[in-house]
Amino acid sequence: MDTPTELGEFLRTRRARLLPEDVGLVSYGARRVPGLRREELAQLAGVSSAYYTRLEQGQSSNASEAVLDAIARALRLNEDEQVHLRNLARPHRGSGRRRPERPEYARAGTRQLVAALDVPVVLLDRRSEVLAWNALGHALVAGHLDASAPDRPADRPNLQRLLFLDPHTRELYPLWEEEARRAVASLRITAGRHADDLRLAGLVGELLMKSPEFAELWSRHPVRNCVEGVKSFHHPLVGPMELSFETVRLADESGHWMLMYSAEPGSPAEAGLRMLREVTVPGRSRPAADHTPAG
Repeated sequence: MDTPTELGEFLRTRRARLLPEDVGLVSYGARRVPGLRREELAQLAGVSSAYYTRLEQGQSSNASEAVLDAIARALRLNEDEQVHLRNLARPHRGSGRRRPERPEYARAGTRQLVAALDVPVVLLDRRSEVLAWNALGHALVAGHLDASAPDRPADRPNLQRLLFLDPHTRELYPLWEEEARRAVASLRITAGRHADDLRLAGLVGELLMKSPEFAELWSRHPVRNCVEGVKSFHHPLVGPMELSFETVRLADESGHWMLMYSAEPGSPAEAGLRMLREVTVPGRSRPAADHTPAG
């Protein structure tokens, strides 16, 4: 991905959401585009208009911490956006020699842990490719796919690709637009951290070409580190469920992370997960004493 271009796009989208009156400036004359002008943003940040223009055009790659802090304050960036700004302004530089990329695999101990957990779990790499899932995780997010697909690099599902290009996955999320916004905002964070990842760039390019909805969302440059929250499902086997999700990143340098789902005790969603477990995971139904009637 072209990091200077991404930096300019990000800065322009953030300028566009601020009005002069929002930041205590007086607006003069008609504006061809919404938001602050470059010279107004430069004034707020305490840098020259020429310098800020070069930065936004990708012609300056040595911005100091003080300058980036000032621009972040002027643009009123949140914490995730500030980190993203630094990732784009100071992209990681590799050795210059690209090694052939080898398929990634989950460690045996990680796979064992995923299989042992009694909630839906999906293990992913940084590109959202599924490296492993337990039976309940597979049944929840992609029961229409071969459960063994993550074991074959050429067939591995990718949650981003499924969300935007697979009609079965689209039907799984009744609030699909919300899920799509969340997915693109997370992907922007990852793309900013790993600008030299060719496979990640290829995924983004594929989605830009094949999904107008992805392209429209990507153009807004949303940024959000979505590590927890609530997702709505309409599962073809058990119906509607609202499940909490948490993400856990492994402590090594692999970039692998677990996406885990749970239901509030006593909720209809807990009953839904119990039903899903009983119909898809042989021998893993809970004892009757653990069953809590859904409210």
